[in-house]
Amino acid sequence: MCGIIGIVGKSSVNQALYDGLTVLQHRGQDAAGIVTCDNDRLYLRKDNGLVRDTFHTRHMLNLHGNMGIGHVRYPTAGCESSAEAQPFYVNSPYGITLAHNGNLTNAESLKQDLFREELRHINTNSDSEVLLNVLAQELHKLHKLDVNHEDVFKAINGVHQRCRGGYAAVAMITGVGILAFRDPHGIRPLIYGKRETPNGTEYMVASESVAIDMLGFQLVRDIAPGETIFITATGQLHSYQGTNKYANAPCIFEYVYMARPDSIIDGISVYKSRLRMGKALAKKILKLYPKHDIDVVIPIPDTSCTAALQLAYVLNRKYREGFVKNRYISRTFIMPGQNMRKKSVRQKLNAIKLEFANKNVLLVDDSVVRGTTSKQIIQMARDAGAKKVYFASAAPPVRYPNVYGIDMPSVNELLAHNRTPEEVAKIIKADWMVYQDLKDLIACARKGNKNIKQFDTSCFNGEYITGDINQEYLEQLELRRNDSAKIKSNTQDNEIMGIHNVT
Repeated sequence: MCGIIGIVGKSSVNQALYDGLTVLQHRGQDAAGIVTCDNDRLYLRKDNGLVRDTFHTRHMLNLHGNMGIGHVRYPTAGCESSAEAQPFYVNSPYGITLAHNGNLTNAESLKQDLFREELRHINTNSDSEVLLNVLAQELHKLHKLDVNHEDVFKAINGVHQRCRGGYAAVAMITGVGILAFRDPHGIRPLIYGKRETPNGTEYMVASESVAIDMLGFQLVRDIAPGETIFITATGQLHSYQGTNKYANAPCIFEYVYMARPDSIIDGISVYKSRLRMGKALAKKILKLYPKHDIDVVIPIPDTSCTAALQLAYVLNRKYREGFVKNRYISRTFIMPGQNMRKKSVRQKLNAIKLEFANKNVLLVDDSVVRGTTSKQIIQMARDAGAKKVYFASAAPPVRYPNVYGIDMPSVNELLAHNRTPEEVAKIIKADWMVYQDLKDLIACARKGNKNIKQFDTSCFNGEYITGDINQEYLEQLELRRNDSAKIKSNTQDNEIMGIHNVT
């Protein structure tokens, strides 16, 4: 999961790109980057860290130009190297930069093909660099000195034919314009908007609608699965939908956890979908435990708060925010090593003891991945004086790895893999444990847009929508995502040549 943004404006876009990335910061805290274009020259600044730490005044002043793209990253294979911060750049043809959210499931074979057949060298372990080079090669095949929107659409057709997986990308061709495209299944989100200025229309693309809203753009619509939009440097927008028909299958985990609640993705309000998740989960609890003795419902902040609020209402129990969150700690399920995760949880949350003392507490979380966090939080609740601690997950059991851009751990590190809810409850030391049913989760999301017939739910049921995932692939993924692999991840920086890097 990453956040991407692109703007074609009528004046300098550096501040708008910065502001947009801060709104998308929840999608990645590992690295940030912006590249702008002024006539035929690019200006790049990227580094590890949060947006506010990556860009200082001197960097912003040197990001010249009326169009640009940006990216916030968290690593899908545990890499910590600033060389893999985005956007990426390739000088031929035309000078192209790209920012990408998702994961190419055939990245390794593409990398080999690019070298053997097209003599293109991939300098990092990032599949985003692979995607950029595939796009560059498809544009190179046109053998044209100047490109227009029809050329771009033809090149993206080639990208879709070669690339597999879930991806949303925004790319910039130096001096020409910005293109944005989404994988044929629409797994990863991508939305665009516009705003009118005295000098003309400005356009913006982003991973979530909240970035468009907060920058004062009018939301136009989601980019459709397999669709490409191209915005020229002078502000003309063109769109193209490929002829191949695919099932629209957005990632349901966006609504559970990834997206901000004030976003609308594929016509579905994230906030309302989480309210419905809370209601459905409450009904299941009442069915399983009609004579429950819950005194208070407490969310594990922040993502679960919306679902927990509605759950408490249906159960007719008090809703209390019993944990105070330190908002400057990264998400724990992508952190390498159990010791680091354990330390992080204690730094991230602190219990308000009066909300727990002598009470039977129902803790609500958006999901349970490794369970390390859940176990510690339950112990914190008991240490704060809770008599009994029950646990509810707004999502079904996470039993399989995500291969489309969310860095869920290897399958053997997933708490629910090959375990029943009762076994999970015993491990995390809850008095009982309740998961959302998958059919209910799907219904909660689909109610917002009944035109969507299916979602990618692979991390819950192991059914991968692209149809190209086999056991060999999952075994290789296991080697890259287990804790030992992440701890050994490369931290060496590599200088990217051929572009003016703002320092």
